[in-house]
Amino acid sequence: MGKTILIVDDDPAQRRLLQAAVERNGFLTRAAENGAQAVEAVDKHADIDIVLLDLVMPGMSGQEALKEIRMRRGDLPCIVLTASGGIDTVVQAMQAGASDFFVKPASPERIMVSVRNALEMSNLKTEVVRMKKRVTGQLGFDDMVANAPVMAPVVRMGKRAAASNIPVLITGESGVGKELLARAIQGASERAGRPFVTVNCGAIPENLVESILFGHAKGSFTGATDNHAGKFVEAHTGTLFLDEVGELPLDMQVKLLRVLQEGEVDPVGGKRAVKVDVRIISATNKDLAKLVADNRFREDLYYRLNVFPIEAPPLRERKEDLPTLVQRFVARFNAEEGRSVRGASQAAMQMLMDYEWPGNVRQLENSVFRAVILCEGDVLQPEDFPQIAGLKPLLAANDSLPADVPVPANDHHVTAAHAVFAQAVAEAAATPTPPVAVFDGEGHLRQLEQIERDLIELAIDHYAGHMSEVARRLGIGRSTLYRKLREYGLEERAVGEG
Repeated sequence: MGKTILIVDDDPAQRRLLQAAVERNGFLTRAAENGAQAVEAVDKHADIDIVLLDLVMPGMSGQEALKEIRMRRGDLPCIVLTASGGIDTVVQAMQAGASDFFVKPASPERIMVSVRNALEMSNLKTEVVRMKKRVTGQLGFDDMVANAPVMAPVVRMGKRAAASNIPVLITGESGVGKELLARAIQGASERAGRPFVTVNCGAIPENLVESILFGHAKGSFTGATDNHAGKFVEAHTGTLFLDEVGELPLDMQVKLLRVLQEGEVDPVGGKRAVKVDVRIISATNKDLAKLVADNRFREDLYYRLNVFPIEAPPLRERKEDLPTLVQRFVARFNAEEGRSVRGASQAAMQMLMDYEWPGNVRQLENSVFRAVILCEGDVLQPEDFPQIAGLKPLLAANDSLPADVPVPANDHHVTAAHAVFAQAVAEAAATPTPPVAVFDGEGHLRQLEQIERDLIELAIDHYAGHMSEVARRLGIGRSTLYRKLREYGLEERAVGEG
């Protein structure tokens, strides 16, 4: 979704010129003829991202309108326009909160530089505020991207949970944002601003679980050179987020249950129990009820944790949120990496919307991070997402592959490499060859570069090293093929020409 710019000018010709300049660059526009209409538009339309404001207008002046807009939305960037470059006028506007100014008439290039700088600064400020909230434990539901209809019950249940200290169990696939939801629950509760401590139960060595969770006394075991408070004590008066709680060893589940029941922890080697006041929020991507049935999770602990369950939906069920998520990630990585990417092109965004995102929001976040680093312009293009671009459906005319080409049952897209290989198999059915693996041993998609290397190697073997035929069958030029051979260390596989 494009950014919306409010253009305020009493001159219709100037308004049209400004509208044309910004719309050519992919922005949406709203228009106002005077200051009063501008203030009304800001009140009425929350989607306005920036204001281009003429200072000299009949009725409410631009200076007055600027003050009113800043009172209503202090974070809204305002760029003032003036027909004269009087220093006093400019100083007054900047003191009133204008982010920039230019003298009319200005070139479209000058206008867009000012617009983009203002938006970039606004994004940076927003990201800084969000990071401060995260650090201080004040991240709330307003900081979540949750505009998709499927997220409405999630937010509603989260707000109800925040109104009490009831134990919450957040379920959902890996990468859906369970920790962010947990932080929002704390930020909306009376424990906002208190410690928020995260423990990944699946990442702790089994022999250290007790010490990390409950603490230990100096000298209680080899290497215990100091007293260690433990995560429960660290989270005192705040929230302890137990991520992947289904991975806890059974013996630790017993001790966790006691802490939840008694409100106190027994440090390893300690002489007395320590009272703690901790709100517990747990999360898992596993079916805890099934683990209970398989005797891999204690039934009493399950009922203790699963008092208020909330299921976080996967990204494929909330595609409406994807454009906003992309923009937020772009803003964050711009700030972290010193880049100035404006967003994603329409083609890139459509490609991202078509993809199913098995890794959910975490996968999207990492993909945008890589794209921002790869981007050579100021807008993300499909080629900046090589791992996603190769997964677009290429068989629109015929959604089926030859029967001897396996397609993963849990993937709705066919890789580019897979499509090319399907063609090769169809043409060489007399000498069947093993398929190129799309998924690794853990069920995750392999990198596109890995698939491409295997495919090229397979084609070289199939066509006996005759590079002209290999290049023709793969649909690439010979120079491109030889370049890829050098990149992948396959030069020795080319044995002839045909």
